[in-house]
Amino acid sequence: MQSVEKAAGGRVVILGCGGTIAGRAESDQDTVGYRAAEIGVDVLVAAVPALRALPLEAEQVAQVDSKDMTPAIWQQLAARVAFHLARPEVAGVVVTHGTDTLEETAYFLHRVLAPSKPLVLTAAMRPATALMADGPQNLLDAVTLARHPGARGVLAVIGGEVYPGGELRKVHSRRLRAFSAGDAGPLGRIDDGRFERWRDWPAGVGLGLPAIAAAAAKWPRVEIVTNHAGADGRIVDALLAQGGVDAIVFAGTGNGTLALGLEAAALRAVAAGVPVLRASRCGWGPVLGGNAALPAAGALSVAQARVELLLRCLISAQGDRTG
Repeated sequence: MQSVEKAAGGRVVILGCGGTIAGRAESDQDTVGYRAAEIGVDVLVAAVPALRALPLEAEQVAQVDSKDMTPAIWQQLAARVAFHLARPEVAGVVVTHGTDTLEETAYFLHRVLAPSKPLVLTAAMRPATALMADGPQNLLDAVTLARHPGARGVLAVIGGEVYPGGELRKVHSRRLRAFSAGDAGPLGRIDDGRFERWRDWPAGVGLGLPAIAAAAAKWPRVEIVTNHAGADGRIVDALLAQGGVDAIVFAGTGNGTLALGLEAAALRAVAAGVPVLRASRCGWGPVLGGNAALPAAGALSVAQARVELLLRCLISAQGDRTG
């Protein structure tokens, strides 16, 4: 691991959420049968010698395997991020997280906060006890990026590559280079402690914490239904009959296409007042055009489209209450 650039500066707050980066296994050669989210964020920071001389703070927000991430934890995390970024002495915030739902958390924070300071998420594909753990270098890179002059927005850095948080998606189950930003590619790269930027920082206007405040009592129910050979729409009809579903994301084939039976069921959902988005179950490529009654999710992954509908439902519910 290389040293952080001396030209960079500022206090960085590291918020721990668990994940593989905090995982533990019985053997240093075990990178599959480990237990995620067992090591505290203070220990993760202490394990990186290059971080010891830097002005850092560490705080444990959650300690979960990211497959078990919840909107309630997102809400808590967003509040802590906003609190620390509002402190004038804090240059940026780093979040340690699991890889499985990292793209969902990153998109949620991008849409809710869209901060003017850097909010950098990082993770690991191997547990902290692995012989060649990738977490320490990823954490060092994340702090490097958070202290980089001019950095802003929600970002993710894994395996040396930097991605806009709103475009992040996990594309491989095992490799160290398991993430992508789709057709646009990475925002930049960190090598030997130096960051090289290839395209613009993320931009946007965040919805703000008040937009999600009312969700503490009840989060919307947004389901994902996948198109496949033989899909006939009975799952959609069952959801509608059961009641309580607030929105549906359709993971379509190819360019968000749906089998005739599933498309007909999707239109019945729309007629019943249930918002929908069509995403693609493909790993790369946007969804464009198609049936105007079944709007496309554009470049959002299926998981990100679900987060988008979750937020839209929250905003719509607030409008109903205030209207």
